[in-house]
Amino acid sequence: MEQFIEFIINHPLHVGALVALASALAFTEMRKGGQSVSTAQLTQMVNQDQGVVIDVREKADFSKGHIVNAINVPYTKIKERAGELEKYREKTIIVVDAMGQHSGSVGKTLKTEGFANVVRLQGGMSTWTSDNLPVVRK
Repeated sequence: MEQFIEFIINHPLHVGALVALASALAFTEMRKGGQSVSTAQLTQMVNQDQGVVIDVREKADFSKGHIVNAINVPYTKIKERAGELEKYREKTIIVVDAMGQHSGSVGKTLKTEGFANVVRLQGGMSTWTSDNLPVVRK
């Protein structure tokens, strides 16, 4: 610990640059499309009736397995179908995709459409299934 403190004292520019970069990264990630939440946080939001899961994968992938009560709106159609989500405006919208690759852009789109409470599942459905959480197949 002493070496760490000594490093900070001896290299204030390097440490300052590191803090600035970390802050910039955190800021851009938050602007992207909402904060990332874990599977446990998602479960808690849904169980307390605070959140609505929007699955943005294509219909075929959605049918292979999705989170209980998730609403399927493919990411390619999110802008034109955002009106369907109007009744959930007061709740937290939880965006879920396959691996986290589209949830940021969908979250950003929803925020521009006026949805203030948008979060995204960190790692998407791959994280959900790897945590052995239940899926609905239809």
